[in-house]
Amino acid sequence: MTATVATAAVLGLTLAACGGGDTGGEGGGEGGGSQVEVFTWWAAGSEKAGLDALVGEFENQHPDIEFVNGAVAGGAGSAAKDLLQTRLQAQDPPDTFQAHAGMELQDYIDAAQIEDVSDLYEEFGLTDAFPADLVDRLSAEDGAIYSVPSNIHRANVVWANPTVLEENDIDPEAEYADLDAWIADLEKLDEAGVTPLSVGTTWTQVHLLETVLLASLGAEAYTGLWDGSTDWEGAEVTSALEDFETLMGFTNDDRDGLDWPEATQMVIDGGAAFNVMGDWAVAAFEEQDKELGTDFTAAPVPGTDGTFDFLADSFTLPVGAPDAEGAKAWLETVGSLEGQVAFNKAKGSIPARTDADPAEFSEYQQTAIESFANDTIVSSLAHGAATPVATLNAVSDATSKFTTGASDLAGYQSELAAAAAG
Repeated sequence: MTATVATAAVLGLTLAACGGGDTGGEGGGEGGGSQVEVFTWWAAGSEKAGLDALVGEFENQHPDIEFVNGAVAGGAGSAAKDLLQTRLQAQDPPDTFQAHAGMELQDYIDAAQIEDVSDLYEEFGLTDAFPADLVDRLSAEDGAIYSVPSNIHRANVVWANPTVLEENDIDPEAEYADLDAWIADLEKLDEAGVTPLSVGTTWTQVHLLETVLLASLGAEAYTGLWDGSTDWEGAEVTSALEDFETLMGFTNDDRDGLDWPEATQMVIDGGAAFNVMGDWAVAAFEEQDKELGTDFTAAPVPGTDGTFDFLADSFTLPVGAPDAEGAKAWLETVGSLEGQVAFNKAKGSIPARTDADPAEFSEYQQTAIESFANDTIVSSLAHGAATPVATLNAVSDATSKFTTGASDLAGYQSELAAAAAG
């Protein structure tokens, strides 16, 4: 993750199955492409299934290169990112590492820890395979591209258990025009003694926060939070934070001890009615033989229909990679049609490439493919597309204080404004 959707917006040629030694490009170590250590936070569930599928395609394309799994467990990659930073500062990088495409990469760029891979886009045919606006979003402030996306995730999805809703006289097919309409049904569930909305630890609460900001402010003003054109101290943001406070009041008391799979499982098991999570959650339902429309529903978070809150997982070429040629071979597979199809069918996300056949994907994924192609795209806060890591960390700290009762709404808003200002 996934926490992981990527997203964000981020990825035709069928790539030849060849060794990494002829891939070219600048920088990195001088290894001969005999192995590649791939550092991710995909250690369990659908995330590991996706990684395993991608590894299988990598081994088909590059049978002479050994895959070394550097996965570190932890939702949204918090533990992995901490360990990665320690390694990078010690000049002990993996050959390639997972990072969310977008502003999350800027810290690595500023620290000269990752290489420009723009030449690989030309070599591998990715410039033509990815949508033009996605390539624009992948381009950093200096105009270079520093990662190859493996997928695209949607963050603004609300998942529901229709049986729980029906048992409480709520139409499971109801389409909520805005947060107020949704909150009315959450109140009904709360009065019936049902947990209306499941959530997990801090990063999942920040994920919920971003969707509330998007629903309350709209796409343009939400984007303005990150480019400075929307005032964090303004009345519109105050109203959005009041909605967030209301929603948090409908959540489970044990939230800080749960990660996203446990919060999602509450909906699967009927212990909660709704959950807001990226579309990596669809794999959790499908792994347990749950059918969309019968056992669960998925829809844009109320108030965000017509907007695709984007994130993408991507892979980098670190400066000083011990086996840069192995890393380039991995990037080739990550960007390939075969690699993207294999990975995304398992993970629940959608390919960044435009030449993948939607018919190869699930019913939910087909709706996401259509939405990504037609809706307004905005960038995820919680998953690295909208802000640098330092900003997200400050937002997370402020959110944790607020949701644990250590600050009031006015203090929370001021801390969010300070976080965005850097």
